[in-house]
Amino acid sequence: MNNINEIPESNRRDFLKNASLASMMAMMGGVELKADQPAKSAPGGDPALTEIPVAWSINVGVIGLNEWGRQILKQLALLPIDKKDPSRGAHIVAICDNYPAFLHRAGRQDAPKAQQYEDYTKLLADPNVQAVIIATPTGTHKEIALAALAAGKHVYCEAPLANTIEDAKAIATAARDAAKLLFQPGLQQRAHPQVEFLVPFIRSGALGTYVMVRAQWHKKTSWFITAPSDVRTEALNWRLHSATSTGLIGEEGIHQIDTVCCFLKGRPVAVTGFSSTIKTYDDHRDVPDTVQVVFEFPHGVNFFHDLTICNSYEKSYEVYLGTESAMMMRDFKAWLFKEGDAHNLGWEVYARHDLFYNETGIALVANASKQTTLAGSAESFNPYDHEPLYYALEAFAENAGNQNKDVKLFQENYLDGDAQALADYLKGLTRKPAATWQDGLEATVLAIVANQAAVKKQKIKFENEWFEI
Repeated sequence: MNNINEIPESNRRDFLKNASLASMMAMMGGVELKADQPAKSAPGGDPALTEIPVAWSINVGVIGLNEWGRQILKQLALLPIDKKDPSRGAHIVAICDNYPAFLHRAGRQDAPKAQQYEDYTKLLADPNVQAVIIATPTGTHKEIALAALAAGKHVYCEAPLANTIEDAKAIATAARDAAKLLFQPGLQQRAHPQVEFLVPFIRSGALGTYVMVRAQWHKKTSWFITAPSDVRTEALNWRLHSATSTGLIGEEGIHQIDTVCCFLKGRPVAVTGFSSTIKTYDDHRDVPDTVQVVFEFPHGVNFFHDLTICNSYEKSYEVYLGTESAMMMRDFKAWLFKEGDAHNLGWEVYARHDLFYNETGIALVANASKQTTLAGSAESFNPYDHEPLYYALEAFAENAGNQNKDVKLFQENYLDGDAQALADYLKGLTRKPAATWQDGLEATVLAIVANQAAVKKQKIKFENEWFEI
């Protein structure tokens, strides 16, 4: 187990004094830092130099076309297509849902050129589909994911991976063993440029010694979906029933759990939970509408997490408290709040400052020019061009497209290479940051056990065997 608080003082000083110019200037709002900046035009205005061509291609099928599935289609449609070679880039070639109304609506409005399937096995049999995105109810992920990997498709599976530890481990095992294929769980934060920017900053010890972490997810909603028939209503409201749902902490809180573990670079040793149903419902649900859990990390660091659908105050955010500073991340924007006795970092004098009640937050910005960094209110300030889902899907499409190229290259050049040699070769290649099957398994187990602790209102220690395959 990594010690989340054992960061040598020399490493902290070296990072703060000798961090790259790009990182320091980004914090100061001096340059625009983007993952894929278009090339600048030549002095003569040569259009050939104004765009970076897309070097990969991938044909994608989407399984599950409820509200979230349609959001996936909308974000997929924004992914790059090479204007000079339209065959390169991300292409939606197939969609699937066993509810005809969802299927036809998505086909008509979001993916008019895609082949439509009511049976996911037929979509998986389509040789034109190279990668699939699974956006079905959590309890159905195992069956579809295992079939997709067996069919030779790259897989993006929404989180949590499953609603039982056994099913999550089965998916992770299949993903590990499919050396040629890319498996990415839908933990969006891992692919977001803000998180990518913050990870080395946080791990450098810029906050000092960790004290605690707080996070919340508050949204005023019934979590109930209406439908024209009782059968369809039951199918759509699977999240409301413990037999098919991992509850608020699993279906919503898993993303914050994963981010906290990423920043702390550690795994909690135990979780204590509480839950209640505050409002009265007539839909026969048995999933609590309000949940609080406390994750115990090593060396006395606790992560307090609360979720409710009864109130929307302060919505969603995370706060990381250290002995020198605190950091708040809200809507994928982040601010540093320094203690009075904290070291002077230097760059913070020039950075954007926002007032939160009586505290001044120093903006930590990875993707903003000086103009956008210094102007506007904290609420209106938005340094990113896309929704979080976009960055996760962008990483999946590009990484899967490059995986196809790299596997082909390996097979052409290493005729005697075995499966292990291929796996080692692929592990050594650079990919866009994104969640791995290991991240998906870890976050899913933590969420499932936290939900159990909340429902039972008890403390549960995490067993290593739950995370091992």
